[in-house]
Amino acid sequence: MKNIPLHSKHAAATAANIAIALDEGMADYQRMQRDIVAALLLLVDQCHGNAVNAGWYTDLETGEFKQLNVGERMALIHSEISEAFEAYRKDLNDDHLPARKGVEVELADAVIRIFDLAGAENLDIAGAIIEKLNYNRRRADHTLEARRAANGKKC
Repeated sequence: MKNIPLHSKHAAATAANIAIALDEGMADYQRMQRDIVAALLLLVDQCHGNAVNAGWYTDLETGEFKQLNVGERMALIHSEISEAFEAYRKDLNDDHLPARKGVEVELADAVIRIFDLAGAENLDIAGAIIEKLNYNRRRADHTLEARRAANGKKC
């Protein structure tokens, strides 16, 4: 396994665990993927549950449940990404969590909104993440050789 620069102790620990799992065999890797899916499902439940409990799915006039517009919610996810970029560009700390970089908090907001949407729409985001990670690991156009080639992906 190649050495990849990791920027947090959590990422380093995760990479080390994946390397061990791959060395020990596919069964361990598959067990780890199941654990990741379980953790992601808990986050989806937490994010969506928090939004429901905060009243975001309640009609303010009638008090009844309301289904939110998916396009509008995707636009709100995009707005969090834009806020993250602005915080990164200006090297800002967050207004509400001043000990945190703004980019961290805004990206967290985007993930929270994504997981809320997944919970509301009953999307298997956890399974899709695992499948997409596995697919990307094997993509020919994601290798350094392919990226260095003419018309290769540069970023």
